[in-house]
Amino acid sequence: MRLSLLVAVALGVTAVPLASRADETCNSPYMSGLIKGQEDFLYVWTLGVKGVGDGFDKLVTMDVNPASKKFGQVIGHVSVGKRGEAHHMGFTDDRRFLWAGGLDDSKIYVFDVHTNPAKPKLVKTIDDFAKRSGLVGPHTFYALPGRMLIGALSNDKDRGGVTGMAVYNTKGDFIARHAMPTTGGGDGYGYDIAISPSKNAMLTSSFTGAVNYMTDLGKLIKDPAAMKQFGNTMVMWNLKSMQPEKVLNVPGAPLEIRWSLNEGDEWAITATALTSKIWLVKKDASGAWQAKDVATIGDPAKVPLPVDLSITADGKGLWVNTFMDGTTRYFDISNPEAPKETYSKRTGSQVNMVSQSWDGKRLYVSSSLLANWDKKGADDEQFVKLFAWDGKELKETFKVDFAKLKLGRAHHMKFGAAGAKLSADAGQGAARMAGR
Repeated sequence: MRLSLLVAVALGVTAVPLASRADETCNSPYMSGLIKGQEDFLYVWTLGVKGVGDGFDKLVTMDVNPASKKFGQVIGHVSVGKRGEAHHMGFTDDRRFLWAGGLDDSKIYVFDVHTNPAKPKLVKTIDDFAKRSGLVGPHTFYALPGRMLIGALSNDKDRGGVTGMAVYNTKGDFIARHAMPTTGGGDGYGYDIAISPSKNAMLTSSFTGAVNYMTDLGKLIKDPAAMKQFGNTMVMWNLKSMQPEKVLNVPGAPLEIRWSLNEGDEWAITATALTSKIWLVKKDASGAWQAKDVATIGDPAKVPLPVDLSITADGKGLWVNTFMDGTTRYFDISNPEAPKETYSKRTGSQVNMVSQSWDGKRLYVSSSLLANWDKKGADDEQFVKLFAWDGKELKETFKVDFAKLKLGRAHHMKFGAAGAKLSADAGQGAARMAGR
């Protein structure tokens, strides 16, 4: 079977996903063996800081089960022996392995989180990502049936924003590369990936290249030429063919993408980092995908810098973290055409990722954005916090100070469970879906 056909088979699944209820609401719809109740562990992909602890990037494991004697404590960490700008991670479709990448050195680390979920183990390092794909800055790790789709932020030639996506099998072998479009209005930039199988739709967003994201934020903001090198587009792809179908104009660096998980909804939402807007991607009356600005986040003049989103399981609410003002906001999006901010709380001097439990009762917040973009001095807080949400107020349950523990800068988070085992039926189903 030709590689292109093999990839098309793996990507072109439009059947209902194996599980309709999951732990975090932002996971790939192709994941099986998901957590439906209380999570036991929180995995935190953490940036190493020179002179702090061992100084290396690491996967930190926290106990987050309230019934545990070690609730709210770090129970272990796995150092990768290097510092490469740890950033995002993602589970494989069978949820046995967690892939994590470095934006600076482009290395990819594969952790076994299935054999002993309380003690992840580094089992593979993929160090030929740039050589095989021509891309650098592996950012988004998105599970496909038997595959991992990796969205990159930059390229290996000029380390600018023109980039693409790479497909690997779950054994860690490179399969194919797909370039972000540079024609038809495309700027070639990339960032997040989100798939809606039932719509045969894949949506991508855009950020900036390595030259920019590895530059000190204060210096970057003062460079007019550099500030022009940010993405202003989103792309709607045909999932089966892996071909771009439409470039959408979304100025201001659209970052995280979230499809509504409510059955029957056919829209996705994103936020722009530089213009502080919420954008809705939805079909118009003629059936064509369109993107439109539907709400403002904070005061755009102060550049609050929205960095992460978490949509509720019913598609009615949206959490937004803004880095510069350290604020976590909640928007009522029961009418996605007109989101309304109904709650906000300053959750830190700087906040980045926000991870929500499926039942909406728990919200985890981490602090670090990028090593050279984090704040300085006392505002350079490095933590993971858990909040309880009763629908009216966020109440802090615990705070783990990563700086005090000499662990580094806390960035991306994923949930783990002691009983998260893949059933034989689920594994066979995933194999059938992948065409294996």
